[in-house]
Amino acid sequence: MLLEEDPSTLISHTLQNFNIAPDKQAISRISESLSTLQQARDLRLREAESSLRRLARTLSTLTAQHNELTSQHNSAHHASEMARLDTQKFRIAKAASDLEMETERLQAQLAELHAKLQELEIQGVEGGVEPGNVPGNGGVEDEVLLRLKVYRSLGMELEREAAGAGGAGDREMGV
Repeated sequence: MLLEEDPSTLISHTLQNFNIAPDKQAISRISESLSTLQQARDLRLREAESSLRRLARTLSTLTAQHNELTSQHNSAHHASEMARLDTQKFRIAKAASDLEMETERLQAQLAELHAKLQELEIQGVEGGVEPGNVPGNGGVEDEVLLRLKVYRSLGMELEREAAGAGGAGDREMGV
């Protein structure tokens, strides 16, 4: 190998041209950045682990509460209670319906009785002209006829008593 220059000069020029100080500084900066990045990652990891432990405790607490509530809940008892309440509800509704129908029936009967009362008041004590109600027969017959009308308005059937049994003859009626 033939060299035009002296090898020692070449070595000294090579050392001067290869300045490694900026490279060392760059490597130092990179190392510091990596160290800072690793610290930030470690901090985030610790925060995530802390959050995970907190969530795990919350999960175990809620799981225990859920298990306790589900063990206390008896679905068979709940179903029977619902059926009992439904039955009671329908019985009450039927009773209310029956009472409404009875009220309507009684109101109709009351209106009918009021109409009969008005009719009797219009006829007065004398009663109107009927075959057995001739003026001058006396107050006893008017009283008997008034009773007959009241009994008939109440839906009672009347029968004549035997002729000599009551002492007053045909005017006496048996209920």
